[in-house]
Amino acid sequence: MRTIVSRLWHWLKKITFSLLVVWICSVILFKYIPVPFSAVMIERQVSAWINLNFSYVSHSEWVDENHISPYIYLAVIAAEDQNFPHHWGFDLDAIERAYKHNLSNKQTIRGASTISQQTVKNVWLWDGRSWLRKGLETVMTPVMELLWSKKRILTVYLNIVEFGDGVFGVEEAANKFFNKPASKLSMSEAALLAAVLPNPHRYSVKNPSSYVLKRQAWILNQMHLLGGKNYLKINQLMNE
Repeated sequence: MRTIVSRLWHWLKKITFSLLVVWICSVILFKYIPVPFSAVMIERQVSAWINLNFSYVSHSEWVDENHISPYIYLAVIAAEDQNFPHHWGFDLDAIERAYKHNLSNKQTIRGASTISQQTVKNVWLWDGRSWLRKGLETVMTPVMELLWSKKRILTVYLNIVEFGDGVFGVEEAANKFFNKPASKLSMSEAALLAAVLPNPHRYSVKNPSSYVLKRQAWILNQMHLLGGKNYLKINQLMNE
């Protein structure tokens, strides 16, 4: 029995070390080359096949930062993570606010994930709530923050985030919903895309509900309060 346990432990350590090496290599590699697909994209595609939905295609068209409107960079920061330029992967103030909110309000659970955490989850992990995924995300996020620039994190995030059913990445979303490339997105269009990010399966860009339109207006106001496109320059998000 001890021999079997020791062998299992030996192989578990080898597998864990191998996965760690592969992941570190991918972090370094994706610092320089486009991310071809994400773990969440694979998860969605496999789920569609299991449910015999062979028309579903998980696809994203990569575009670099020079072909993405600065308005969508600003919109996702305004909507998702206004402390993004200043934190190291975790927004401790947002975590504290979410904790206090969730203690007093059990019906509407509020999250505090940063854009960095969401990028880690989308690229390497899986969707849904679990302590295992959250633990891995917590360990992986600071490593990515250390190796990637803030601009790179935002660019990868915008290229892999889900904006609708099977619509991954800002280029795909801009073409599908506005018939234009991501580089031509207006401030209002960028805010509308950002407005559905909390739940792109529930909220629609094509047929926005009154809630989505209110959220779009709030995001537009936040974009103006942050300083518009100058915010990106001041925080050196487009100059790294």
